[in-house]
Amino acid sequence: MAGQGLSTEEVAGIREAVAAGRKPRVVFTASAGQMAGQVGQVVALTDPEVSDEFVVVRFGRDELPFSPADVAVAPRGAGRRSPVEPAADVEVPAEPVVAEPEFVLDTPAPRPAEGDGSARPVEAARPVEAVKPARRGAKPVKAVKPKVPAGLTVTLAYAEGEWTVAAQQGAKVLAKPYVVKPAEALRMVGLVDVPGVHEAVEQILAAERAEAERQAEKLRSELAEVEARLAELREAG
Repeated sequence: MAGQGLSTEEVAGIREAVAAGRKPRVVFTASAGQMAGQVGQVVALTDPEVSDEFVVVRFGRDELPFSPADVAVAPRGAGRRSPVEPAADVEVPAEPVVAEPEFVLDTPAPRPAEGDGSARPVEAARPVEAVKPARRGAKPVKAVKPKVPAGLTVTLAYAEGEWTVAAQQGAKVLAKPYVVKPAEALRMVGLVDVPGVHEAVEQILAAERAEAERQAEKLRSELAEVEARLAELREAG
């Protein structure tokens, strides 16, 4: 353990040794703090009247002034220790170099040596088609629906004793209402398998038949009167 510092005689002896070109070893005492127990070399002694720390000690790569109370004569055989051991250079093993796989398409196929009967034909590499990545945000393609023609409407109507037929496709008029015979209208209605429609048409036809017979009877009666009048006029002449 370090002593209590340098005495006056020891300081004088160290000054003579430094003047002679030697570098006496000293050990730091407890008053030096964390450096206590470490060994250094005295390289110079400055004027003690200027500063109490006139003992210049080399410790490692530094030369620092200390007071005589901070150091003591190092015992024989005392080794030199530094307060902080320099960190050993740690050799970081290099990462193994991994050979990248060779792209066959970019490398020309080796040509067989001339005269080598064992050479086999090398199959040429086929070109690889690049696959295009799908575009983000692209709208899905909607299926195109086939164009459906406009609806067709055929109308069979009866009004004021006449049957008419009209045809219309969407907003386009294909045929304006035109008159058809009752027999034709009856055949058209026969294509519709709806009992109520057949009954309505038969009632209309029966009413028309009765009206036509009434008018025919009236006309025959009027014609008989006209013929009787004509006969009287002939007899008178």
